[in-house]
Amino acid sequence: MSAKEKPSDPELLRNIGIAAHIDAGKTTLTERILFYTGRTHRIGEVHDGTTIMDYLEEERERGITITAAATQAHWPWQSKDYIINIIDTPGHVDFTVEVERSMRVIDGLIVLFSAAHGVEPQSETVWRQADRYQVPRLAFINKMDLPGASFEDVLAQMRRRLAARPLPLQIPIGEESGFQGAIDLATQKAILWDGGDEMAVVEIPVAQQEEARAARQKMLETLAEFDESIFSKFFDDPDSITEADIRQAVRRATFSRELVPVLCGSAYKNKGVQPILDAVCAYLPSPADVGAVQGVNPQSGQSEQRHLSEDEPFAALVFKIALDDQHRKLAFFRVYSGQARRGQSVVIPRSGHKERLANLFQLHGGKHNAVWEVKAGDIAALGGVKDIKTGDTLCDPDAPIVLESIQFPEPVIGMAIEARHSRDLDRLHEVLHQIEEEDPSFRVVEDEDSGQTIIRGMGELHLEVVSHRLFTDFKLEVNLGRPQVTYKEQLSQTAAYAYEFIREVGERLHAQLSFEIGPADADFLESPGFLSGRTHLQFENAIPEGQIKGPYLPAIRDGFENMMLIGVQAGYELHSMKVRLTGAQQFSDSSELAFNLCAREGFRAAAPLCAPILVEPIMSVEIACPEEYIGAVMGDLNRRRGVPKGMEPKASHTLVKAEAPLAELFGYAAEIRTLTSGRATAALTFSHFAPAPEQVAKGILEKRKGFMLR
Repeated sequence: MSAKEKPSDPELLRNIGIAAHIDAGKTTLTERILFYTGRTHRIGEVHDGTTIMDYLEEERERGITITAAATQAHWPWQSKDYIINIIDTPGHVDFTVEVERSMRVIDGLIVLFSAAHGVEPQSETVWRQADRYQVPRLAFINKMDLPGASFEDVLAQMRRRLAARPLPLQIPIGEESGFQGAIDLATQKAILWDGGDEMAVVEIPVAQQEEARAARQKMLETLAEFDESIFSKFFDDPDSITEADIRQAVRRATFSRELVPVLCGSAYKNKGVQPILDAVCAYLPSPADVGAVQGVNPQSGQSEQRHLSEDEPFAALVFKIALDDQHRKLAFFRVYSGQARRGQSVVIPRSGHKERLANLFQLHGGKHNAVWEVKAGDIAALGGVKDIKTGDTLCDPDAPIVLESIQFPEPVIGMAIEARHSRDLDRLHEVLHQIEEEDPSFRVVEDEDSGQTIIRGMGELHLEVVSHRLFTDFKLEVNLGRPQVTYKEQLSQTAAYAYEFIREVGERLHAQLSFEIGPADADFLESPGFLSGRTHLQFENAIPEGQIKGPYLPAIRDGFENMMLIGVQAGYELHSMKVRLTGAQQFSDSSELAFNLCAREGFRAAAPLCAPILVEPIMSVEIACPEEYIGAVMGDLNRRRGVPKGMEPKASHTLVKAEAPLAELFGYAAEIRTLTSGRATAALTFSHFAPAPEQVAKGILEKRKGFMLR
């Protein structure tokens, strides 16, 4: 369907994501959605490599989602045809950046939980990301047919581990091998999937009528806490509460993120898919519900809004760069106002460059269908792009605006890489930088000490996938070094310093600064700017107003920020830092460059006085382990400098929680299986940076610098 044929009512559009822990069934659910909406004519399966959404060869070989894929489907609900843009995201922590950028452009989210495994580590990560971007969500408790499945246990874990307020709109009919369907508490009907494919809506079985009555009563009590209309009817005449009343109240509570509607099913057995589509239309917001988007005018610096209207100036956000099967760059974007038309010229405020919208595509997994225009609220892709990067705003040249960009986590692991054949050296660097453009959590750096090229990412699997892509997609053979931790440095004490900079470089440069430099405050380390990776420098200006020219301050800040990248002791980037300017003097030969260089040289002189230390990435470790192996697992964690954080008994195992340095955890998932005869599994997620023990730090620095430290 071309863009011109689409319904133009933004109320009927839904931009949603599907996210969860690995193996919870995200891609399986998406493939069923595509089948039941008529988007595909056969159901793709993860286990046999026939999925639409996991279209990369690497994804089909491994049976996991690596890159977020987008598609579009139509679903009829209450006599209206809804358009649903769906982004299927990875569940593995190494590819969490794909979830991060998807969260920035979706309006609603389906979070899947395995009924047998409950709230798992990546479930918590996804939930925090949705909280950060204030995304309303539905919960789908999947795999109700598996051994150990428990609807109530998952609800309890949502309350305890996510601090969520789940609102069951359904209760299951049976669990484990006896799972048959669900009771809809709003309609007071039973939904059965006899044999899987065919859905039948029938009266509630007599054996479950009392359970359903109690569950509905509890649902109404919860809604009454958050909705005045339900509250008044609930106490006056509960029987007067209609299905429409319930839907409106649930919709309002979902929009405000006070409640999370919960449904259940088994996507693999084709049970529960249609109700979740109905719920998307009923409870998740449209772009019109979300309202105007905020931005900044790059010329005036003033805040501006763009409303969801075709009459507003064009504004869109690029949330993903990808390479197609011909290695041509595609930019995925969401339109927030105006329209994108083929042939239209837009500007990129970051660079000031103009781009022509030469090729517009609607997305369907790895396929791209050409369209003529993309309207406000919709998601599409742009081909033939050159200067566009992830997080860029595209806008009308006559009405420039910069929308809030996307911040990405920093890589914590690195590997040396080299071309196996000297003839491929230049091409390898070219391809690595292409992948770096595509994946903001992947970095390529040149180690000045060793002369090696280092690739950095979020985990061993992340870098393994990149190296595999080099061979399969680009026919490049490479040699990889052993995994290495991305350490950082940190100042542990505060020092006051004054520095005067004088230099002749064609022109005389002269500037003087007084400042305090040291560790960042605890409040700064908890701020959204630091946690999102937007800034690592706490910069405070205590200079009397008018003492130096306004443009000099950004130059000073930029000077300190640049020096943070090269560290103090051994070239590791600084984790965080606080700089408080206490004085400055400008001269007739002062300039922005002079103050920038003064800040750099002042840092170089002052930072060694602040007792710099080495900090290492600490991982949160969760191990699902049978009781008889707890002693062996705890002993192994102790050997790895692990710190226990508690245990949680489950029906079939114990969940061991701990923290341990990444340096001690390479290959841990495989080793824990060996230690427990294959009966334990481990999940690792990045937690924080912490000071490395003195002896550990000494060994790392000696190895880094190649000499003994005294």
